[in-house]
Amino acid sequence: MASFTVSVQQLRELMETRGAEAIQRIRDDYGGVQELCKKLHTSPTDGLTGDERDLEGRRNFYGANSIPPKPPKTFLQLVWEALQDMTLIILQVAAFVSLVLAFIEPEHGEGEGDHGLPGEEGGDSEAGWIEGVAILVSVVIVVLVTAFNDYTKERQFRGLQNRIEQEHTFAVIRRGEVKQIGVAEIVVGDICQVKYGDLLPADGIIIQSNDLKIDESTLTGESDHVKKGENQDPMLFSGTHVMEGSGKVLVTAVGVNSQAGIILTLLGAAHTEGAKESGGKKKKKDRQRRHPSQNADCRNNQELSPLTTGHDEEADGGIPMQDRSDAATSPTKDKAGDDESGHRKEKSVLQAKLTKLAIQIGYVGSAIAVLTVLILVVRHLIQVFAVEGRAWKNSDTQHMVNCFIIGVTVLVVAVPEGLPLAVTLSLAYSVKKMMKDNNLVRHLDACETMGNATAICSDKTGTLTTNRMTCVQSYVGGVHYKSTPKYSDLPQAAAEKIVNGISVNSAYTTRIMPPEQPGEQPKQVGNKTECALLGYVMDIGKDYQRVRDEIPEEQLYKVYTFNSVRKSMSTVIKLPNGGFRVYTKGASEIVLKKCTSILGPNAKLLRFQPEDQEKLVHDVIEPMASNGLRTIGLAFKDYIPEGVEKVDNSQAVFTEEPNWDDEDNIISGLTAVAIFGIEDPVRPEVPEAIRKCQRAGITVRMVTGDNVNTARSIALKCGIIKPTDDYLVLEGKEFNRRIRDANGDIQQHLIDKVWPRLRVLARSSPTDKYNLVKGIIDSTVSDNREVVAVTGDGTNDGPALKKADVGFAMGIAGTDVAKEASDIILTDDNFTSIVKAVMWGRNVYDSIAKFLQFQLTVNTVAVIVAFTGACAIQDSPLKAVQMLWVNLIMDTLASLALATELPTPNLLLRKPYGRTKPLISRTMMKNILGHAVYQLFVIFTLLFFGPNIFGYETGMGVRVSEHFTMIFNTFVMMTLFNEINARKIHGERNIFEGLFTNPIFYSILVITAVAQVIIVQYGSVFFQTKELSIDQWLWCVFFGCGTLVWGQFITSIPTKRIPKTFTWGSGPVEELHAHSSLVEDGSSGSLSQDVKRTGQILWIRGLTRLQTQALEGSTSDPIRI
Repeated sequence: MASFTVSVQQLRELMETRGAEAIQRIRDDYGGVQELCKKLHTSPTDGLTGDERDLEGRRNFYGANSIPPKPPKTFLQLVWEALQDMTLIILQVAAFVSLVLAFIEPEHGEGEGDHGLPGEEGGDSEAGWIEGVAILVSVVIVVLVTAFNDYTKERQFRGLQNRIEQEHTFAVIRRGEVKQIGVAEIVVGDICQVKYGDLLPADGIIIQSNDLKIDESTLTGESDHVKKGENQDPMLFSGTHVMEGSGKVLVTAVGVNSQAGIILTLLGAAHTEGAKESGGKKKKKDRQRRHPSQNADCRNNQELSPLTTGHDEEADGGIPMQDRSDAATSPTKDKAGDDESGHRKEKSVLQAKLTKLAIQIGYVGSAIAVLTVLILVVRHLIQVFAVEGRAWKNSDTQHMVNCFIIGVTVLVVAVPEGLPLAVTLSLAYSVKKMMKDNNLVRHLDACETMGNATAICSDKTGTLTTNRMTCVQSYVGGVHYKSTPKYSDLPQAAAEKIVNGISVNSAYTTRIMPPEQPGEQPKQVGNKTECALLGYVMDIGKDYQRVRDEIPEEQLYKVYTFNSVRKSMSTVIKLPNGGFRVYTKGASEIVLKKCTSILGPNAKLLRFQPEDQEKLVHDVIEPMASNGLRTIGLAFKDYIPEGVEKVDNSQAVFTEEPNWDDEDNIISGLTAVAIFGIEDPVRPEVPEAIRKCQRAGITVRMVTGDNVNTARSIALKCGIIKPTDDYLVLEGKEFNRRIRDANGDIQQHLIDKVWPRLRVLARSSPTDKYNLVKGIIDSTVSDNREVVAVTGDGTNDGPALKKADVGFAMGIAGTDVAKEASDIILTDDNFTSIVKAVMWGRNVYDSIAKFLQFQLTVNTVAVIVAFTGACAIQDSPLKAVQMLWVNLIMDTLASLALATELPTPNLLLRKPYGRTKPLISRTMMKNILGHAVYQLFVIFTLLFFGPNIFGYETGMGVRVSEHFTMIFNTFVMMTLFNEINARKIHGERNIFEGLFTNPIFYSILVITAVAQVIIVQYGSVFFQTKELSIDQWLWCVFFGCGTLVWGQFITSIPTKRIPKTFTWGSGPVEELHAHSSLVEDGSSGSLSQDVKRTGQILWIRGLTRLQTQALEGSTSDPIRI
């Protein structure tokens, strides 16, 4: 391994220079870029050798391209944070007081005739400590399991984040070959190929560039794009974006030594110091408002991925610089709607509705809990002082503590703490499954937002079409070829210019590779349109690589790279006579407008007047476009020095070298050579996918840069429009004319006249796409605001992707900038994957609704039973620990069972729910109230008439009895069987349909039933139960089965008879923007802030997560890391 003569510090100081100073510094200190390459033992043309010892030596000397991660929190830290839950603290205090009082020696005479402890016999007073111990054990379990689960969950998300990071690769040259490697593998001395749309992974110096422009706003705050070049400003920095052009870069600084890494290190140090100085008050406040898994460093988790949690970074590795740098240098960048203070964009529809519903239920539950405690306390005080007229005893204090415990337990059952868990569980399960459907979700809430999508603005190329392009028609020398001609069939001069013009005026990274397997088609690498043109060169019998070898990329004099504004690409090469030739290719109409001559038959130069252009468009371009072909024009122009004889009038004479920055003048007066018709077939599965969208109430619009006739043809083939439809197909210019007033300003009322009928927007720019998306979202034409999904692949698509409710970036053709701005990455660039995302989104919505339907039934019954018991018998028929078990079934196991069902095609047979429709529909409310009536009837019958019916002794005033055990067991059986009913939320009769397609569901049923048997028969000490006979068990199961029969009766009741006022979780979601997200892994607070954490509980949440992981591991394919 060679020793390096340039130190890390020298390179850091070099990269701190800019512009002319940098050029001078490179020349004076290192003898130029070429000499610097030698000092770093690399080749500007062949790159590094790739030898592992050499690479490892560079990492040791110059550092790795990653940032050392913040150490994850220890298990003890997670335990401490879990203990901060206010409800857990209340339970701990109550249990401790209960425990202390149980061991205090009763006063003389206390054991006889007092009315101290509800539900406790005098002879059993010694067992009073059991309930306190049971609750403390529950607290210990929740704390340990929560901490353990946080630890394991973060490891899972860390693995998922690693998978996302593995998708980030970059092109480097090693041993003379271009290779894609992970950004973390880049080392100092690598030669990187940068191109339009790249997010730079390291600092470097330009070796060669083509019209390179960089967005350095993440580093400098300046929004203007900076022009870069070997002789202008050769310094490139990690975390900045390539907005135009391409080039080769020598990597000079990576990881913490790069400019972004230095900033990130300083920010991290400042944050650490600030945390130390913040004091106990701030720490306490942070603990109350942050979930333990939330990010505690300076990373912008929305930019990287919402799947990332605060201590989710590898303890033994770093975060690749490409992901870290942008977050470090751009703390204000986020999803649309975020501002510099870090406010998130508008909450998703489901989250807003859940927040409102949770608050409504929380208030009711809190009121009932307080009322229950007051009734118990007041009744006991009346009994002691007014009825018995005796002194206060220790047993009375114990009674008060028990009353308080009952109240807290009622609150536990009443408040829907399972909502955040159900949302997170359903989303996490869906995200994992969606990866198999080629949807890589970057923002969790995007998953369920897609379920409400009403409009999709889709690209054409690669999304609706195969993106495997072939040139099937051409127009050369006045002849329209419907098939590929031979080289000898073409005019010699025209054929030569076609071969040379296509070979050098295409990205040198674009190429045709031999098939990987015999019988397969050649592999297209790079821009697919250029691949089609290179394929044409090969098909006529010439080798484009031979031309490139004669004119290597370094010898190209000037390149005007393709962008969405130019819609063309031009390359300048030197001619042997000292002149220059400009080759231009691009959208046929745009190229032809810049031509003043054309090569006719036998390559004869002909004048090309506007009327000739119109004739060519009518006779050649429109027929090609009507067949769905993309039309590409090729032209050239020669510049000859003064003194050289002109061959024809198309040549421009110059005395001084032209001003190559005057692009409009350079790319004018061209000579048209050929027009190519390129076929990009519609994906065979797309028409059916679009029909599904239309049936599901989703409008699909095509937004493309292609010719309007090509776009219309493809839209007809896809089914976006039909020949008899009265929909609009507009070009970008016409669209802008219609939406702007006389002053050129966009007016919403003008957009509202266009977008409802618009189906195809052709020859559009990214600005047009953004204006369309914004116009649809801001429109008030319809009763409900449209929910818009957008696809994009280019750097300039970023604003539209961010503005959309859900932004889809192309995983194959998309740039890093587009992916960064997106919510979901389509790993196969296929429109059908968007339809699958809609299905998953609707499935999430339905899963949450199923859970709510089940949970609120249990809530209603448990709270009313506890309240009635307090009023009627001065005790709750359901003991505190029993209600914790019911809460476990309700909050934990049910969310696991109901939130993990797979989507079905039936989800696409209905319209979107809409933003204002109640979360709990009238059908759901009918089911909730109907089943609550049945269960309450059964429980109250058992409570007041059970001893007479079944012949056992009353349980009132007795600590453990068959009476209350039967009530508890019957309630659990009815809850279990009602879980089957809860799977249907739209009034379906067949409640068993699909039951056995979800192994998690029936596994949970079996596990819960077995656990209930154990609790009843063997849990007498901790659960205050008494063994039941076979006959009693059969009665309990009978009452449980009755819920299935009763459910059929409820289904028969017409839903329209249910008043609309019986719907919760409705109303304008905009009122809820200030509320924090219900998703546990979100970056803001939680529901606990909205309801003062009154209901946040329990060991259930910990057990849920633990069982979620155990069962998920057995039912879905794990992510291989």
